[in-house]
Amino acid sequence: MMLRVLLLLILPLCAVAAPLPVPDQGPALRIQGSNTIGAALGPALVEGLMEHQGLQAVHSEPGDGANEQRVIGKTRQGKSVIVEVAAHGSSTGFSALKKASADLAASSRPIKDNELVDLEPLGDLKSPEAEQVIAIDGLAIILHPRNPLDTLNTEQLAQIFNGEISTWEALGWSGGAIHLYARDDQSGTYDTFKELVLRLRGKPLAGSAKRFESSEALSDAVSHDPQGIGFIGLPSVREAKAVAIVDGDSQPMLPVTRLIATEDYPLSRRLYFYLPPSGRNPWAKALVDFTQSSKGQAIVAANGFIAQQVQAISVASRPSMPEDYQAIARDAQRLTVNFRFEEGSASLDNKARQDLQRVVAYINSHGKLDKQVTLVGFGDAKSDPQRAALLSKLRAMAVRRELVKSGVVLRDIRGLGAQMPVAANTADEGRIKNRRVEVWVY
Repeated sequence: MMLRVLLLLILPLCAVAAPLPVPDQGPALRIQGSNTIGAALGPALVEGLMEHQGLQAVHSEPGDGANEQRVIGKTRQGKSVIVEVAAHGSSTGFSALKKASADLAASSRPIKDNELVDLEPLGDLKSPEAEQVIAIDGLAIILHPRNPLDTLNTEQLAQIFNGEISTWEALGWSGGAIHLYARDDQSGTYDTFKELVLRLRGKPLAGSAKRFESSEALSDAVSHDPQGIGFIGLPSVREAKAVAIVDGDSQPMLPVTRLIATEDYPLSRRLYFYLPPSGRNPWAKALVDFTQSSKGQAIVAANGFIAQQVQAISVASRPSMPEDYQAIARDAQRLTVNFRFEEGSASLDNKARQDLQRVVAYINSHGKLDKQVTLVGFGDAKSDPQRAALLSKLRAMAVRRELVKSGVVLRDIRGLGAQMPVAANTADEGRIKNRRVEVWVY
């Protein structure tokens, strides 16, 4: 019975419906949205799906406009299968769903409330089946390679990109005027930066910022400008220099794989496919399933993003850590996943529900079902530290309830309250990041 349960958990991550129908005319699938996804990752995933389907001569070619591509493959009977990918910014994906000019929206930010309401006729796009986290990305703050600064905090970032801090001298370097580089208004990258940095501090982007539709063009411009600073998705850092970021009382964090995978890095973000529940295109559903499979996640990693495959990593013990946490770090390894919760709720969010399957598969395949797993819960600051500790333990217990259903017997559950924050507690976004549950294996 246990094996059957585990197989049912693992199956959705590796199953792809086959064979898929080939339309008599027009594209089999139309994807619209994020440049971060559509520039390279989206086409690469489509190519992977086509090859998985047994199509031949699979390749990508430019589409009709800038930042548009066609992915083409041929059936054994010689019939062409075409998938169109348009990468003009996350908001354009939701607009295209409404206009029925796309079957799948690619987004580098969560769907907004107004978009959710606007698309209600297509079904609930926040349901677990519709909202699919396909990868984790980190927004890197990039400088010219010769810029000596190595750390900035989120408050400084807001002041820099608002224009309040306008010279490098104000930051301790004799570099002259600061030149700002930013993505355009349609970009999910810009939306993410605006939400995580600017809006939280009530600051608009300075009008002097140079705007780019292309991530790669922005990165190249900064790497050639000694006075430049920009923000970019992790795969587009290229020749520029990324700096460590501090948010509130967090430790300085570089945009490195393990910190982005757990979403501890202050400027980490999720990349999404949104699949409308009504009128579902079979190619869209197949692409989502393929993307969540081990083959799809390998393509995610190959394109410079952070895959969601679970791994165990060693964490160095530091004196700043609570003593009981140091003891866990000395004896166990941390899995590269944090469980997080719906806003204002004790319910696991959509990514956490997917991660449960991955964590159970890891625990089972590594023989750690019996008292080899410890959960450590954290939360945001409360006026009463004991209340914060209790709530953090209750979150860990919520994860335990789900793991127990799959036969996992826990070794221990800890609640460390508001200790070790990864984000500032001054806004909802930071508090949500701090409300997390870590998984440690022995």
